[in-house]
Amino acid sequence: MADDLKRPPAQTSVLPRVSANGGSLSARSEKLLIVVIALLAALSLWLGWRAFYYQEEGDPVASAMLAFEKQNSLVVFASRFEVVATSEYEQTIATVPVRRVRQAMIVPASIDYRLDLSAMQRDDFGWDEASQTLTVTLPQLQTSRPNIDEAKARLFTEGLLNTGGSQQRLSEKNSQVAETKAAAFARNPEVLALARTAAREAVRQNLAVPLQVIGYDAARVDVRFADE
Repeated sequence: MADDLKRPPAQTSVLPRVSANGGSLSARSEKLLIVVIALLAALSLWLGWRAFYYQEEGDPVASAMLAFEKQNSLVVFASRFEVVATSEYEQTIATVPVRRVRQAMIVPASIDYRLDLSAMQRDDFGWDEASQTLTVTLPQLQTSRPNIDEAKARLFTEGLLNTGGSQQRLSEKNSQVAETKAAAFARNPEVLALARTAAREAVRQNLAVPLQVIGYDAARVDVRFADE
């Protein structure tokens, strides 16, 4: 009885129970903490993407017009070919021919086909929201002045006494003939068809990026010419 009175009173601990692995959190608390950390990390990534990469969908027509305005003019096709030009020089005395020289020239030529994008108006563009399709109506192609590469020309002369004077006249005539023939070749329907196909593809590629930037990744670009 006396021994029982001398025993100290029992003490109740207020500290959390220490787990077997030395931690102070329960398994449920650890899971909750992991979830919170994961949510905070996801929120940080979303805020960073929103701040630096995200853009709300804009006006497809306005974006296309802005892209064209920056380029102003677009070379879509270049035609390279050879032209054959022939000319003659005749010298007479009292209406009697005393000298005749004929010269043929085979010369490389090139012509560029371009679109004047600066002339396009808003009416040349159409946007269909349901099909996500941007329709673009292009102006007629413009051709550059033929570039005649006389430095690489091959000359074939027939006749005698082709002096410096006659040679210069023949070269000038042949250059004029070559330029005229090259301009006519540029209007060939088959060549124009190739240039138009290249123009459509070039415009599609040039508008794909602006549409993606404003959020239309799956948009389709339908390109046509005014006379189609």
